[in-house]
Amino acid sequence: MTDEMDNKLKILSFGAGAIGTYIGGSLALAGHKVVFVEQPAVAENLKKSGLTLDLHIDKRRGERNVFNIMPPQVAFETSLEGALSRGPFDVSLFALKSFDTILALEGMKNFASQMPPVLCLQNGVDNEPAIASFLGAGKVIYGTVTSAVGRQAAGSINLEKLRGIGVAVGHPLSEKLVAAMDAALINARLYPNAADMKWSKMLTNLVANASSAILDMTAAEIFSHPGLFQMEMRMLREALAVMTGQGIKVVDLPGTPVRALAWGTRLPGFISRPFMSKAIGSGRGGKMPSFHIDLRAGRGKSEVDYLNGAVVRAGEKLGTPTPVNRLLTDTLLELTRGESSVDTFSHHPDKLLALIPTN
Repeated sequence: MTDEMDNKLKILSFGAGAIGTYIGGSLALAGHKVVFVEQPAVAENLKKSGLTLDLHIDKRRGERNVFNIMPPQVAFETSLEGALSRGPFDVSLFALKSFDTILALEGMKNFASQMPPVLCLQNGVDNEPAIASFLGAGKVIYGTVTSAVGRQAAGSINLEKLRGIGVAVGHPLSEKLVAAMDAALINARLYPNAADMKWSKMLTNLVANASSAILDMTAAEIFSHPGLFQMEMRMLREALAVMTGQGIKVVDLPGTPVRALAWGTRLPGFISRPFMSKAIGSGRGGKMPSFHIDLRAGRGKSEVDYLNGAVVRAGEKLGTPTPVNRLLTDTLLELTRGESSVDTFSHHPDKLLALIPTN
């Protein structure tokens, strides 16, 4: 019993969003202690209703595949100070939108000495350096999630596609975290190079994301349009050139053949388009990507500057041209800020294609 208890983790989760609920809830089901920090109204509701995890697509869990996790199996706090009073913690889960990172870190500044290492599960490649600048490099663990998780409400999720999670080596906790998450049926895998893992994930996030938001079209519609398909391939080739310039390799991620995606960008369109359209379409289905959801919800924020924009900034440092990524970034940010109507390019691909530089 003592050895088993010694292997259990005490985990702090920033928010009960889709990823926090899925990862934190799955670890709680495996016997780990998880404390969530949430907005006061949300935290009070979750104290009464608990977490709900619909994991029915994971056949390993048998007939019992929808779980309601109640206190004291999990705990909910309305402030970071209150949550930290339940510590010390082994690790914290950080899966906020990239545009919320700095604000969240500002809230941690006064508690930096009490903060456990942060497992960063965000999209993009700029968040871990930002966390390190606030908390110190030794408190950052690079991670990435490839499983698709749908959010029904705060603390209520359904697992849509079971793929897994990647964790980079280089931190004393990396192997222990992977072992704990793998035992919790999250499908975790260690990666020897953090940059390879994070940039490979970002490559998959770029596909038909900004273009879908700008044009109000599904990924399947974008890949079925010859001109838009070529635009997407050019955008990906720019990102791959930036990766190569930095010595970053494309690696496959859990359940995600990223190398096949990169390989497809080098093939003639008449060969690559059919199989890539099928792969992207089946991967996303009819679900709109995150950029589209954020834009149409009127949030006034977009992660495009942390994905396509990151490619542009890295390209500038290398002297590598990234005109398509720049166009997608600038155009979506204009729509997000209300500088242009969100319907400016809606279902008008030729208007967007006409803006792409020819060289």
